[in-house]
Amino acid sequence: MRGRGYARADSPSGRDVVDNGLVLEMTREEFEELVAEALDRIPPELTRLMDNVAVFVEDEPASDDPELLGLYEGTPLTDRGEWYAGVLPDRITIYRGPTLRMCESREDVVAETEITVVHEVAHHFGIDDERLHALGYG
Repeated sequence: MRGRGYARADSPSGRDVVDNGLVLEMTREEFEELVAEALDRIPPELTRLMDNVAVFVEDEPASDDPELLGLYEGTPLTDRGEWYAGVLPDRITIYRGPTLRMCESREDVVAETEITVVHEVAHHFGIDDERLHALGYG
């Protein structure tokens, strides 16, 4: 099982991320809705290919990286073989706290949440960070 995390070095606007001590107010339910909307914007031809994966929202990462926005844990589709059966679902986790701390507006949160969701779903499809950066997702 691999864990691939995502912590952006810059904000959606292209500025360096700076924790200015101000945290946007957004309930967990509102943030979960943004994650659901981001998933809904993934083209259906791709979501149909997603297999054995669950998406979660958590407030903070359990890792030592407080700036971690999302994490993919599992076996990418490209690495699955005949041996792949009877395993727990892959797990995509999107972290609310770091996202709210890095964004300056609700619009930034919407944009960053979509980028993070796409980034983690791409890992499920076996796309690595180098390719994601080349595509503008990281």
